[in-house]
Amino acid sequence: MPVTLSSRIERWPVAGAFSIARGSVNEVTTVVAELSDGASRGRGECRPYGRYGETPDGVKAEIDALTGELAAGLDRAALQSRLPAGAARNALDCAFWDLEAKRAGVSVAALAGLPEPAPLVTAFTLSLAEPEAMARAALAAADRPLLKIKLGAGDGRDPARLAAVRAAAPEAELIVDANEGWRDAALAENLAACAAARVTLVEQPLPAGDDSVLARVARPIPVCADESAHDRASLSELSGRYDAVNIKLDKTGGLTEALAMAESARAAGLIVMVGCMLASSLAMAPAVLLAQGAAVADLDGPLLLARDCPDGLLYEGSLLHPPSRALWG
Repeated sequence: MPVTLSSRIERWPVAGAFSIARGSVNEVTTVVAELSDGASRGRGECRPYGRYGETPDGVKAEIDALTGELAAGLDRAALQSRLPAGAARNALDCAFWDLEAKRAGVSVAALAGLPEPAPLVTAFTLSLAEPEAMARAALAAADRPLLKIKLGAGDGRDPARLAAVRAAAPEAELIVDANEGWRDAALAENLAACAAARVTLVEQPLPAGDDSVLARVARPIPVCADESAHDRASLSELSGRYDAVNIKLDKTGGLTEALAMAESARAAGLIVMVGCMLASSLAMAPAVLLAQGAAVADLDGPLLLARDCPDGLLYEGSLLHPPSRALWG
């Protein structure tokens, strides 16, 4: 049957505000791609990200431009070379997976030759703020087993933020995300503060493209590449600098490349983390499949929104359940 394509822009209010080293947002904008053959429908959601030069209108235009090619037979395999890694390809790739599974009457996991996904523990993110405010947020989330702390303000107070969070949540496992906000001069001090706070992983401490110093300094805890790693082609640049890699569908350009990247990363001896951009459950759903067996899952996006999409993912505290077929997959 011929497949038709549609896309739309959606906006999701954040619960309060979400702050990282690059700024704060109180609303996120996503793009949804939908494929239909008249009997079955497949959907995928992406989060265009300004850090990578993407805009919602631009991503939607990239998707819509493929309408004619789709009618002519463009499929998921051809899509991998037709669009570069990024948000537009992610939405379409995940929509293809969803459509293919529904046409075949099987799950995406079965289609991909993978075990059916099981519930997993996700990190819960604490926004960047003053130490006292972060301590209050940590105290409110102290019963969660895994907390992700946003740092990188550049004001010299990150060690104080770490100490405050650890005091408020003494039993939680902590990971840190500096979002490229640290610089060489403070790197050793900040890593030492992480070690003192029993942090188990730190993401992207230095700007991508300016991280060569990581190969020359002691790393008391594993350092994870995020902005420095997009798809398999970027893995070779991580050698000697990073111990782990954060794989996100919006960077890889979809589940197809993400699955291959995870396999290559493990073969290279890297710890695999699966993360997300702030978005609804539709964007998280394919990543739940990718996160099976990952050392760290950071898929709390919907928990940070004021509302979620219909048939959203079920979270029991920090325990994330696989998506229903009504949502995706």
